Amino acid sequence: MSFKHKDYAGWGRALRASGAVARPDRASALAALPAAPAFGMRRSYGDAALNHGGRAIDMSGLDRFLAFDAGTGILELEAGVRIGDVAAAFAPRGFLPAVMPGTGFATIGGCIAQDVHGKNHHHAGSFGAHLAEITLWQGGNLVTVLPGTALFRATVGGLGQTGTILRAKLRLAPCTGTVMLVTERRARDWEQHLSLLDSATATHAVGWIDATATGAQIGRGIVEEGELARGLVTQRPKAAKVPLDAPQFALSAPVVRAFNAAYYARVPAAGRTVLRPLADFFFPLDRILDWNRLYGKHGFHQFQCVVPLQAAGALRKMLERIATSGLASPLAVLKRMGPGRAGYLSFPMEGYTLAVDFPNRAAARDLIRVLEEDTTDAGGRLYFAKDALAEGARIAAMYPELDAWRQEVAKADPARAYETDLVRRLKLRSP
Repeated sequence: MSFKHKDYAGWGRALRASGAVARPDRASALAALPAAPAFGMRRSYGDAALNHGGRAIDMSGLDRFLAFDAGTGILELEAGVRIGDVAAAFAPRGFLPAVMPGTGFATIGGCIAQDVHGKNHHHAGSFGAHLAEITLWQGGNLVTVLPGTALFRATVGGLGQTGTILRAKLRLAPCTGTVMLVTERRARDWEQHLSLLDSATATHAVGWIDATATGAQIGRGIVEEGELARGLVTQRPKAAKVPLDAPQFALSAPVVRAFNAAYYARVPAAGRTVLRPLADFFFPLDRILDWNRLYGKHGFHQFQCVVPLQAAGALRKMLERIATSGLASPLAVLKRMGPGRAGYLSFPMEGYTLAVDFPNRAAARDLIRVLEEDTTDAGGRLYFAKDALAEGARIAAMYPELDAWRQEVAKADPARAYETDLVRRLKLRSP
């Protein structure tokens, strides 16, 4: 196994790296490599998976299911397994991952390193809450990491800085159906949008928000509530592929406003309830392969923050900035989150999270920096899986357990072999 030169990027394609990359397909091949940052499918939007000018290890070849205990629901699997493949393989057997992010292409290692959350965070907490064990390849040794330990809290949400995540034991949840019963309702404005999210009774809930609406319609959107169900739905069509980078005008302000108006109108005023395939509900954008190319060759940035419940007014002001900027894309999501988080640097907190995509332009970058200031002032935090622009000075206030994380990382990686571009940019590790 050898390293080969590779140019690569995060999913947003705005930040890129060039360096030596190896892709082992066996644990023994990984063991023969020098320590280096690891990545999976690179579905983090910014530079969390990048190590420009240095070595990196692509873990996507270590993608095997290793063992499953139907009595406990515990699945042992390698870090390169995609979360969508787990859902596809085990839903027919009556099990699902308890927490799934918005793309099925995220690997188990990535889900651990970012402590991802799903549309059911208010019920199930974050991904790390459902891990029974993690195995790290650390400094030439296999290290078993168990819940309740400081090393576990530093590893889950820890951006791969405690060692290479090799495999894990994931506690799957019983699956009561193989389709989703989804209720869609229009939210006419910000207040109703929050009210529908606050009063949601289903296990899964998410809001699409029209980030171009202003005035009395600001915050309008569609709230979806979903429950597992039994039934038959039409087969999900084969994913389409974006063949080339879209021109800049494809996401111009008039086009986005027109698309958002049509998307809002697709749900009847009285709402509706429909059956959908699991993947359509959990991973809607996976129906379009390489959808990041819709933002053109310069890529895009996503701003995602979470603020406490009492700071909902501050979040509305952020949305007003976005809506009047003419920069937002059709991809904007609002969710209610619970308190569940498993790691020192885990993103979730009880509150509301807003995520909005922007084409990579100077005006958008300036806007995002203002939104980051607003987030700090509101007592919120930014999501490392989406961030590409923040500066390290704000992070300590957002993540009060940063020092505890630093202590564990210093013990796990004194040679700083696992540092990535994001870790350096945000100065996360101690000087």
